[in-house]
Amino acid sequence: MWISNLNRLPTRARLVSWGMQVSPLCCLCSSYPETRDHLLLSCGFSSEIWNLVQTRLRLPILLFQDWDCLLLWLKLSTASSPSILRKLAAQATVNALWKQRNNLLHNHLVIPPTIVFKAIDREIVNTISARCHRKSFRKLMRLWI
Repeated sequence: MWISNLNRLPTRARLVSWGMQVSPLCCLCSSYPETRDHLLLSCGFSSEIWNLVQTRLRLPILLFQDWDCLLLWLKLSTASSPSILRKLAAQATVNALWKQRNNLLHNHLVIPPTIVFKAIDREIVNTISARCHRKSFRKLMRLWI
């Protein structure tokens, strides 16, 4: 997640800026340049996954315009989705989206958003389970499930 936050992911737009001869278009939608913000936030594929995450958190669907909007969203806290749960969800989502991008780019394998969300769900459940002895994690499983 920290590489994403620093905008250091080797997206296609960055590869082109380094002089590589690759298409700058997003691997997932082939419609817009593959920048960090597009790939992880505004691509149609990514938006579907963020909608599933926000629905699970019992939040109104919010489309992130840029990385700063995501960072502001992470700081918010509600009864159904405290900040720590949002951070877990965001980390798992960013990781799953980058993994799916690489899976499509290198293996030509498309996994539907609902299946990607199941992997995100499993990652969050495992993370919470591993830390259930910590006070800040005790109520998170009930909130996530």
